[in-house]
Amino acid sequence: MVQKLRSTAKLVKDLRIAVDNGRAHSVCLDLPPELGTDMGPTALELGVMSYAGCFATIFALMAKKMRVQLKDLEVKLEAVKSDEVGTVTEAAFNIFVKTDAAEETVQRIFKLTVENCPVGKLFEKAGVKVSYNIKTEK
Repeated sequence: MVQKLRSTAKLVKDLRIAVDNGRAHSVCLDLPPELGTDMGPTALELGVMSYAGCFATIFALMAKKMRVQLKDLEVKLEAVKSDEVGTVTEAAFNIFVKTDAAEETVQRIFKLTVENCPVGKLFEKAGVKVSYNIKTEK
């Protein structure tokens, strides 16, 4: 099955851009104050936000499929942009999971998440060096 994803980007003012997904969801992109008006994330920041959000979504989805109840989940992602390359070259995840599930179960959910995160696959194919630190508590 092939799925088409659509987006429209429209200049609002100066360097502020409204981006939508064709399904009534939109976000405003902008540049930091030194170049723009700081009214939203940059496109690259949105890409990093998308990766963190996708990882959290797939993790929660895999937990649900395995009938594991998550009490809490927080995914923090720090990406490094190389001036030499001009884009993200490294991404470091800190994942905090609160659940009563066994550690082996959490590790299985984590493995399935890494294998099935579509945004993660984009970063992987782009050669981004990704590291993970996962912390589980009851």
